[in-house]
Amino acid sequence: MNYLDALENKTIYIVREAYSRFRNCGLLWSMGKDSTTLLWITRKAFFGKIPFPVIHIDTSFKFQEIYSFRDTIVKKWGLNLLVSQNKDALNKGMNPGSSKFDCCHALKTEALRETIKTHGFEALLLAIRRDEHGIRAKERYFSPRDFNFNWDYTDQPPELWDFYKSQTGLKEHLRIHPMLHWTELDIWRYVQKEKIPVIDLYLAKNNKRYRSIGCATCCAPVESRADSIKKIVRELEETKTSERSGRAQDKEDVYTMQRLRSLGYM
Repeated sequence: MNYLDALENKTIYIVREAYSRFRNCGLLWSMGKDSTTLLWITRKAFFGKIPFPVIHIDTSFKFQEIYSFRDTIVKKWGLNLLVSQNKDALNKGMNPGSSKFDCCHALKTEALRETIKTHGFEALLLAIRRDEHGIRAKERYFSPRDFNFNWDYTDQPPELWDFYKSQTGLKEHLRIHPMLHWTELDIWRYVQKEKIPVIDLYLAKNNKRYRSIGCATCCAPVESRADSIKKIVRELEETKTSERSGRAQDKEDVYTMQRLRSLGYM
């Protein structure tokens, strides 16, 4: 067994463990490389069919390529897709031009809160990785959120020898992170190995490509000649540039990200 198989096996174990304990769960899908990889592995875990809803938190400011990719994959893989929007905030004019913090909280966190309330989700699967951001490195595979949707990053349960605390107790719901142990390079090597479809935004055009995608207003391409998955892998083996360097920096600083995540941000 090579190391990619070992990474996959651990993720499959966590996904199955989550579903065995929480039948009313959902999987958050941004159409990015990480969450699409989690979708792929979850399909493997359940022999080709994901047995719970896939949730897209739609701010309405995403790249058009994201929507096209979403519709193609939903049809091809037979996904039960839930699209969540904070329409009240959008109708009041909320947008990234006002405040990145307020916009992310209203259009992502509050939209997710309403989705959980409407559908009664006990657990949510997300494809975050520890190496993605210093604040996400504080997460656990099974991470509780309270009734106010808050994350107490100072009181995380220990996860030693692959023993996970998957009981919610008096908590509102659990965030489950089956990809915590992966790195950006692992993801791309796995995408290459499995031939997983990804959005063309990741591939270089005119010597620029996106390493991280989200709202079009908050992402910028980086210099790159990697116009194929093979070249992306080779580029990442050599680069020292942060994966999220193309994201809006007024949201990416440590204090802001920690504040957003403590309030329930993905």
